[in-house]
Amino acid sequence: MNKILATQLSIDFCCTEEMVLSKENIFTEYKAQEGRRIFNESECYLKVASVNGKILASGKKEIITWAEERYKNGSGAWFMDFDNLRELDAKMKEFGCHIGQAHPFYIATEKTIVDTKGYEIKKYVGDEINQFRGDDRFGEAFIFSDLPKDEIGIAAIKDGNILGMAGATSDSNRMWQIGINVMEEAEGLGIGSMLVELLKNEILDLGKIPFYGTAMSHISSQKVALNAGFYPAWAELYCEK
Repeated sequence: MNKILATQLSIDFCCTEEMVLSKENIFTEYKAQEGRRIFNESECYLKVASVNGKILASGKKEIITWAEERYKNGSGAWFMDFDNLRELDAKMKEFGCHIGQAHPFYIATEKTIVDTKGYEIKKYVGDEINQFRGDDRFGEAFIFSDLPKDEIGIAAIKDGNILGMAGATSDSNRMWQIGINVMEEAEGLGIGSMLVELLKNEILDLGKIPFYGTAMSHISSQKVALNAGFYPAWAELYCEK
């Protein structure tokens, strides 16, 4: 496993790197750690990662106690099969919550040469991104939040029109997440993969690890990640009130 990813997961799931890298399933009581990945953070009831064939879980004491009893001998590789998710969701309702989202995540560790195919490429950094606030075209690229913060945007432009935009948020000081929007009229041209690949290189230049999350059933989005030089690293779900 990539060392930076192992370090990040150890912080996110309140354990040690050795525990992340072990073959044992890990269950910990959640306490917010400095350096954790921050999304739209709220109280952590339960979050579970399937990584390297094992289960990595953290949550409220009473929930994680049940989860360890139920899944301590389970397989991380099959944890997110629908039968398991159905059972987990039903149990979580007893604790006043339910499964919120479940995503596969990809990371990239090497820069690549990108063919920009004759498009004008424009980069937006920091406050320059604010000009797109309220623009519904870029709801995946940018989140316009203080935590995590939008850091970089990269657009593909042709004839004065933005055909696609990739954005990076600093979910932690080690790992930045990439989101992508491609305009309907430009779908199928490879713009998504091109922009994600360009942004991947920018993030690596800054000494961070880029990562990319998408829906289990969003095959075209998964292809974007693969074509941009990412590889599948872990899957993760969280439960919410």
